[in-house]
Amino acid sequence: MLPIFTPRLRLREFTMQDAPLVLALLTDPDFIRNVSDRGVYTLQDAGDYISRGPLASYAQHGIGLWCMERLEDDQPVGMCGLIRREGLADVDVGYTMLPTWRGLGYASEAAAACVQYGLTQLQLPRVVGYINADNLASARVLQKAGLHRCGLFDFPGSSVPTLLYSSEPATAQS
Repeated sequence: MLPIFTPRLRLREFTMQDAPLVLALLTDPDFIRNVSDRGVYTLQDAGDYISRGPLASYAQHGIGLWCMERLEDDQPVGMCGLIRREGLADVDVGYTMLPTWRGLGYASEAAAACVQYGLTQLQLPRVVGYINADNLASARVLQKAGLHRCGLFDFPGSSVPTLLYSSEPATAQS
């Protein structure tokens, strides 16, 4: 069903031509602090990331992180998508924005579209989001996307407190 359209954005699969965008996103200090250092430091690294990350996920799961472009001018502004992680039961929504485009509602718009795509088109039982507990901007994005705060989650490999958000209200969680 890709691309996914919102009032202002197009979400499409990444291609190798998106390596400069991916490099800028993954080397942003806020991404490294709030998500992780993915070891992407060059255009070659970004191309390798696209191959082993989004492209591999599309082939294996039919979903992954997608390029976010503004409809009005095809300007790439970030990435957002649905991620199936090994060892975790739920599909989660992930996103990151170039600094220039933060605070304009694009992340919330894209995340909401991804959550709805997962629930309606893919008929997932729920979609979740994981964020660092001190990342207030991401908490607002997930809330605007329709997810509910469920509490702390022991995210594998993370040494920082992680909050779980879910498309199901916290009272419905088991």
